[in-house]
Amino acid sequence: MSLAFDDYGRPYIILRDQGQKKRMKGLEAYKSNILAAKAIANTLQSSLGPKGMDKMLVSPDGDVSVTNDGATIVEKMEIQHPTAKLLVELSQSQDAEIGDGTTGVVVLAGKLLEQALTLLDKGIHPLKISDGFDRACDVAIKHLEQIAEEIDIQANDHEALIQAACTALGSKVVSKRKRELGKIAVTAVLDVADLTRKDVNLDLIKIQTKTGGSVEDTRLISGILIDKDMSHPQMQKEVTDAKICLLTCPFEPPKPKTKHNINISNAEDYNKLYQQEQQYFIDMVKLVKNSGANIALCQWGFDDEANHLLLQNDLPAVRWVSGTDVELIAMATGARIIPRFQEITPEKLGKAGSIKEVQFGTSNERMLVIENCQCTKAVTILIRGGSQMIVDEAKRSIHDAICVIRNLIKDNRIVYGGGSAELACALQVLQYADEVSSVEQYAVRSFADALEGIPSCLADNCGLNPITSVAQAKSRQLSEKNPRIGIDCMDLGTTDMKEQRIYETLSSKKQQIQLATQVVKMILKIDDVIAPDDY
Repeated sequence: MSLAFDDYGRPYIILRDQGQKKRMKGLEAYKSNILAAKAIANTLQSSLGPKGMDKMLVSPDGDVSVTNDGATIVEKMEIQHPTAKLLVELSQSQDAEIGDGTTGVVVLAGKLLEQALTLLDKGIHPLKISDGFDRACDVAIKHLEQIAEEIDIQANDHEALIQAACTALGSKVVSKRKRELGKIAVTAVLDVADLTRKDVNLDLIKIQTKTGGSVEDTRLISGILIDKDMSHPQMQKEVTDAKICLLTCPFEPPKPKTKHNINISNAEDYNKLYQQEQQYFIDMVKLVKNSGANIALCQWGFDDEANHLLLQNDLPAVRWVSGTDVELIAMATGARIIPRFQEITPEKLGKAGSIKEVQFGTSNERMLVIENCQCTKAVTILIRGGSQMIVDEAKRSIHDAICVIRNLIKDNRIVYGGGSAELACALQVLQYADEVSSVEQYAVRSFADALEGIPSCLADNCGLNPITSVAQAKSRQLSEKNPRIGIDCMDLGTTDMKEQRIYETLSSKKQQIQLATQVVKMILKIDDVIAPDDY
């Protein structure tokens, strides 16, 4: 620490904290980064597959989450190491792009890093390892495209889509009801899908959770469900041929933006003020009524006086509608969001077949359902469950299933699961390794070993002997030339994944391998780490 003075003679202190920094270079930096990232992958390893274990995560506030969704686990873990945070971003990238396979992509990256550590100990340069992994990745992707099969998503009442959804839901807490939930997810996606353009707007599928009941009570509602009720208990509970006025301004008199005081010295002044306030409310309700609207949905609240006036004028209203719901209603009904009462016109009203208040269970909890929207078909999946934890996990599971169905509509090619695709790619990469004459051959072989780590991990999580199971599957794939042989995780008596009807989208599997390889290459390029001493 030293004292210095600026141009005006004012003193300031210079702190030297460079000496408190820790620096790692070369092999030490590589190993530190790899071990940190591997620790995250090892945590997720036991969550892979249909028999994968769940993780319980407790936040600093005491909120408890139970999940085996890879993206959720790494997001909620308090990770300090910057390299380990790369695996968090890796899982989130897979979740954002594909929606499923978030655990698998982190486990694969962990296996690649494990192999990279062995190669570094042999004295192979990190850039040679990166190049070998890159070449092996290209071979694996090409082979995936060769073994992929096209499926007819329309055949047999969309059975292929339901099976894909069941595969995604098979490893979740809700796996006992995977068939029913899979059908709900498929129906929801097909309702909003544009099959001619192969496009699905997931914004039109709202997932609403409500504790109470059981997972079996989860249902699909053809319309928009909002967790609100009419602002006054005496307002009519159903509005048919609804003309919706969508407001983002409150039903209350304007407030001055500066501080103000009003001195009232007699009853006459008070009555004048009261009349003025009443007039504001009357004008607001009149503007809404004159536009032809027969229901008002307001993003903000309004006081009891405005509520009473709305009831007297026979204008049903809903207050405190969330911003996301306002946008969804505007998109589905064709309504324009109105920021000021003076801007209300008949052209800005949205149209829907009906808006009605529905009641759930014995708890007297009410919600509003907006059906037969004018512009687009919007749907809501209402998820029920015995506790908030179950409901949250069911929501994450259904989101994964919806993403898988969307990906199949965009690209209907699939590869088979149970580790069969990874084994087929590993065998192809090993075959290619014999053609590589440079040092990269070692990296290419290691990439194949890392791919074998996925079926090995699946077998381990299902209580099977991983070495025996993988050896048998490899042997049968080679002898029968059948890339569908994998690990019989569910003990159904067959290792052919086509017979078990376990499959994943080609886009998901390609993305997993490419993202995992890119992250490992990035980690292998870091050779100097300067960090605080407590790092």
